[in-house]
Amino acid sequence: MSAAGWIQFAVFGVLVAISTPLLGIYMYKVYTGRKHVGSRVFDVVDNGIYKICRINPEGEQRWNVYAVSLLLFSAAGILFMYGLLRLQGHLPLNPDHIASVNQGISFNTAVSFVTNTDWQVYAGESTMSQLSQMLALVVQMFLSAAVGMAVAVALVRGLTRSRRTTLGSFWVDTVRSTTRILLPISFVFAIVFMSQGVIQNFSAAKQVTTVAAVATHQQKNTALQQTATQGPVGSQMPIEELGDNGGGFYNANTAHPYQNPNPFTSILLSWLVVMVPFAFAVTFGKMVGSMRQGLVILASMVILFVLGLVAIGAFEGPGNPKLTKAGVTQVATSSNIGGNLEGKETRLGVSSSAIEGNSVTATSAGSPNSAHESFTPLGGSVPLINMLLGEVSPGGAGGGLYGKLILVILSVFIAGLMVGRTPEYLGKKIQAREMKLAVIYILAVPATVLGFGAWAIVNPTALAGLSASGAHGLTEMAYTFASTTNNNGSAFAGITTGTTWYEVVLGLAMLIGRYVLIVPVLAIAGSLVRKQPVPATAGTFRTDTPLFLGLLLAVTVILVGLTYFAVVALGPIVEQLTGHF
Repeated sequence: MSAAGWIQFAVFGVLVAISTPLLGIYMYKVYTGRKHVGSRVFDVVDNGIYKICRINPEGEQRWNVYAVSLLLFSAAGILFMYGLLRLQGHLPLNPDHIASVNQGISFNTAVSFVTNTDWQVYAGESTMSQLSQMLALVVQMFLSAAVGMAVAVALVRGLTRSRRTTLGSFWVDTVRSTTRILLPISFVFAIVFMSQGVIQNFSAAKQVTTVAAVATHQQKNTALQQTATQGPVGSQMPIEELGDNGGGFYNANTAHPYQNPNPFTSILLSWLVVMVPFAFAVTFGKMVGSMRQGLVILASMVILFVLGLVAIGAFEGPGNPKLTKAGVTQVATSSNIGGNLEGKETRLGVSSSAIEGNSVTATSAGSPNSAHESFTPLGGSVPLINMLLGEVSPGGAGGGLYGKLILVILSVFIAGLMVGRTPEYLGKKIQAREMKLAVIYILAVPATVLGFGAWAIVNPTALAGLSASGAHGLTEMAYTFASTTNNNGSAFAGITTGTTWYEVVLGLAMLIGRYVLIVPVLAIAGSLVRKQPVPATAGTFRTDTPLFLGLLLAVTVILVGLTYFAVVALGPIVEQLTGHF
């Protein structure tokens, strides 16, 4: 990579370093009811919502009521979104007269956006009306992110409260996440993006003459026309990234110049993706009263994230070795010299693609600016491994924190077995109930990814969707189920999933990956909140030290390695070794 590429890495790092403590402390104040910037204005807005929805802002819920509220809220979102998409052709704000969406895609899309996956089996510009983009997709981008953030906060309350039965109010936590965190940041960034050329209008698609047509105007039959789809893109882009959603207005997602005009907006988009997950580590430290505990969580996220970023840069920077052997001179751009530019926007280059590719798979955003399938085999394995880690580096909005805390509980349990003591975390004893629930959490995703993946490999209907065979085909299939089950939503692009079988099965994978994980998390929180913390002694295993950080990283990597090594070995590693790419 060129100097410009390294500058992009540095700018991205500085932006994350600035926002993490500032946003983390702000979120801590929001969730603990302390005064913060604009709190008086937000109080008025929130109280209006509580009054309309008949929510008692002082009321609190047990974990099971919290979970039922969440599930009913999500079910209502799926039904509303499904109905709107099925009626789309008869509703307003449809200047291009796009027809209603069929049953399979409506079901898959409704589940996808409510679960914060935003997996798309369609091209957004030709399938969704402007009303559907705003009222169905964007609304769920806000709400699904807020739901994940609420669950994370509920788990932290379970760790910090003692001899209580309640975890707060799901409704209050969701409202505050939306109105005080997601909406204000999205509003500011929407203005910034529009100033850079991201479109924002309600016009019908326009026919434009291409540059190629102008250059060859004197030749016959060269009046090349292209349809430029219009719409409210600028207002959608911030929450697509900030809420770790993904679902792009256009099929090309953030590779499309209407969504991502230049390297500057590309860096901002990547920053938005990791902003909330990294900040949650600081919020956690403040809420538990120990920034050392928060720094351990943050450090584990940062180390895994940086390793992934460096790996993608190393594998994509030198380019495809087969082209080098063939003596092909690779293209140089202002942001990249050489490198594997297949499937990448040359206006953005390898460095921007590496940052975005790592960011959107280390979180649950899934909105890449390049084709991951066009990465070198080992370069493409990094986004896959990021998702197989459970997206805890740093993970999604809220999901990254509670996923990391489940790994912390597992690490504490393992440490307790090694030293012969009852494991404790933040003074709370980790006993059989918590471990059983943690095991459900840990096994649910691998069972779904590997189970559904194995079914697909022996199913002729599913195999028909693959564009490749051998090692690359296995990677395509593994990536598809890893992405949907981990609620990521990015695609390896070489597999056709717009069939009834995939629409239903992937929809089920998304539901499992979201709710079969959330319910055990809330149950763990409900169990811990009843316990009285025990005072630390000389024999207490400390969880705020570099030693525990090392244990946490080791448990994370070993757990994933033991579960998925065969898939990664037979897929991208074999493909890289054979050189068939």
